[in-house]
Amino acid sequence: MTSDSEFDSIRPYCGSEVKTAAMRLSQSPEFLELFSQLIKIDKNLVIKGLEQISTRDQFQVNFFGPAIQALMKMTTDGVTVEGIELVDKNTSYTFMSNHRDIILDSAILNVLLREHKAKYTRPAIGSNLLINSWVTDFVKLNSCFVIERDITVREMLTSSSIRSKYIRETIQENQDSIWIAEKEGRTKNGDDRTQQALLKMLKMSGIHDLATNFKELRIMPLAISYEWEPCDALKTQELYTRTVGEYIKTPEDDMNSMLTGLSSYKGRVHFHIDQLTDTELDELNKLPTNGDRIEAMAAIIDNKIHRNFKLWPNNYIAYDLLHSVNKFSAFYTQEEKEKFIQVMAQKIDKLEGNISMLNNIYLEIYANPVKNSLKL
Repeated sequence: MTSDSEFDSIRPYCGSEVKTAAMRLSQSPEFLELFSQLIKIDKNLVIKGLEQISTRDQFQVNFFGPAIQALMKMTTDGVTVEGIELVDKNTSYTFMSNHRDIILDSAILNVLLREHKAKYTRPAIGSNLLINSWVTDFVKLNSCFVIERDITVREMLTSSSIRSKYIRETIQENQDSIWIAEKEGRTKNGDDRTQQALLKMLKMSGIHDLATNFKELRIMPLAISYEWEPCDALKTQELYTRTVGEYIKTPEDDMNSMLTGLSSYKGRVHFHIDQLTDTELDELNKLPTNGDRIEAMAAIIDNKIHRNFKLWPNNYIAYDLLHSVNKFSAFYTQEEKEKFIQVMAQKIDKLEGNISMLNNIYLEIYANPVKNSLKL
């Protein structure tokens, strides 16, 4: 059972822990201030809502889910989804997705799954993001399980084994699904790639051949496309700093990324759900080594995510600007191009560093999905 004590270091809250944590959250001045401002709701209503929570499902259905729906209305021009018909309402899956926003990627997916009357996901979250007690309470109430960061190699082996077992048992229990990013951390430069180490971790808990092990996890590759990247300016500054020197991330940076991602304008948003077929997995077994099989599986997932990534006018505009061409001018209007340039200039103007380098980094965030599409 995923509530067993062996998973205490990573599992979300369960049983009586839920009500206790919800009460703590209702008494956190910092959380109440931030959440009420974000959702534009009276603090007393937030407190009252939390006082009614005694299960994680209630937290999702009655509290966090409606909050995300409100944010979707306030900060997007609509969210669309393809492939939802592949999701059986009575089955648990491992949704493996490209990762662009800390909170919203899994949160919006859960809203879409709820509308489909399917099982919610337990999202994976890095331990580096548990920056204080109320954030920890919030994410563990939201069914998140923890991926430990900044640990030794020996500790990583143990952590990976526990995490792999937890994910597999969650799917086998068939109560919830799993959401996990295809690589550690968000994609900063727009070039989405599946980390082979993640697939090796998932394989650890299986006792069969590779194909059977991954069939049991029911992996659904998920492509998430934001018309306007929620943290494009923050990512640009981080990538620039890493290029010219050393970037040291602080808890304040992580908090700023979470809040910016939630509150910033995102334009249109598209989710595309795909699946790994039994035939594709069986073909992997024919390869000579496990290394070859894992590499091929990562390539299959990359292919599906790149193919299903919704390319917006911004992506084509960025590609053309980056390469000083008009190759994709049929996919956007002059007005859309001028707006993109204006918004980019306003954001870059607030950053520190060489303007030309900052511009190129910003453009690559939007252009790289086009490059990946061309490689298909």
